[in-house]
Amino acid sequence: MNLNRTVALVGRPNVGKSRLFNRLAGKRISIVHDQPGVTRDVISEELDQYTLLDTGGIGLAGKMTPEIIQAATEEQADFAIAAADLILFVTDGRDGFTALDEMVGGMLRSTGKPILLLVNKIDQPDLEDAVHEFSKLGFGAGLPVSAEHGRGIDELEMHITKHLGPKPEIPEDTEPRRIRISFAGRPNVGKSSLCNRLLNSERMIVSEVPGTTRESVERDLDYESKGEGTWRFRLVDTAGMRRKRKVDSSLEYFSNLRTKGAIETSDVVFLVIDSIDGVTKQDQILAESILDDGRALAILVNKWDQAQDTFRSGRIEGYESLKDFRDAYEESIRNELFFLPDSPIIFASALTGFAIERIFKTARQLDAIQDTKLPTGELNRVIGNLLERQPPPSVRGKRFKVYYTVQVGMRPFRIRLFCNQPHRFESGYKRYMNKGFQSHFGLPGCPVRFLLTGKEERYSGES
Repeated sequence: MNLNRTVALVGRPNVGKSRLFNRLAGKRISIVHDQPGVTRDVISEELDQYTLLDTGGIGLAGKMTPEIIQAATEEQADFAIAAADLILFVTDGRDGFTALDEMVGGMLRSTGKPILLLVNKIDQPDLEDAVHEFSKLGFGAGLPVSAEHGRGIDELEMHITKHLGPKPEIPEDTEPRRIRISFAGRPNVGKSSLCNRLLNSERMIVSEVPGTTRESVERDLDYESKGEGTWRFRLVDTAGMRRKRKVDSSLEYFSNLRTKGAIETSDVVFLVIDSIDGVTKQDQILAESILDDGRALAILVNKWDQAQDTFRSGRIEGYESLKDFRDAYEESIRNELFFLPDSPIIFASALTGFAIERIFKTARQLDAIQDTKLPTGELNRVIGNLLERQPPPSVRGKRFKVYYTVQVGMRPFRIRLFCNQPHRFESGYKRYMNKGFQSHFGLPGCPVRFLLTGKEERYSGES
């Protein structure tokens, strides 16, 4: 699902972009001042139909502001242009057509993006003749507007809607949607037993022989919760997945493919771990694969009744209570699966039914989180704070920089970073950014993908 409906105001300095931004936003956000160069950073506001960006003036003379600041201002404007679906090219009807307007127009034309030419400061009808001279820019007849007095704003909003098209509406299903959850894991960790306990039936064949389940078995389930009505699920029990080098038959090979297909189409995946075995190398591989597929992930420690019995028998020492033992076990899981996006960890037992309801609650929680639309302004603040709190390592005097951030998709979360040099976004720093991002927005178990657009590809049309 593409969420990026973005409109950018672009032009030379002091043509009234910030005042027009405030007019379209319906409130005072950008600083308005007669001095050129007041707007330097990209300012964003989420409106009902799209995200609006205000940019700094392009082509500001060095004597008006320090050269280094102007370079940064234009670089930020550059990336706002790359992020935009529609560019509003703002000119000044009072000043008339200038060489700088022509330069900016040429730059915008090279992007290949839709351009809507605006001639601002047309405060009275007798000034409309000034609009015609801007037609030489090659963007058609300019639209006369007055940001200060609100003239032409209604027509401008109609043009924006025409260019972007109506906001997509999510069709309502005639039948309530079911949350699709699957149980994945190594052979014989109790996936089928868990499904049977959840379904309160013997629909799935349970056997102590590893690999009994060869197909991914699906079953609808309606769960009557306490005080929250009916929760609707589709459960998928998958075949146990073994490492590739241990797959010794074509049957197992295709069974693994079907399991992977079931995971890829799930809303939430529970990675089932045997409490006695703990986290194995294969569990680590499976967890990484599930996250790579963009699926929300929770860890389900099955056969917890056996671990409890072992603790109570005195065969596990060094813990004052069962709670201390469980806390240490959870910490060990997080250390072994250090790359998890703060996934929930559930201790359960298919045999006794312990914590079964929590599985359903966790599935609903993770499913709902994945539909979160993250505010663009807050996205940019969070990324900026993370960069400032722990700056990226400097390589030959240059650091990785992010100029603008926008969410472009969900399930999984896809965050586009308009940056200077994508190759400097190293894996260690990416993990730091990911954890900080997850922590701030509260996205437990939900993978986040950072899509990087650098200067050399900023007009490539990638989304």
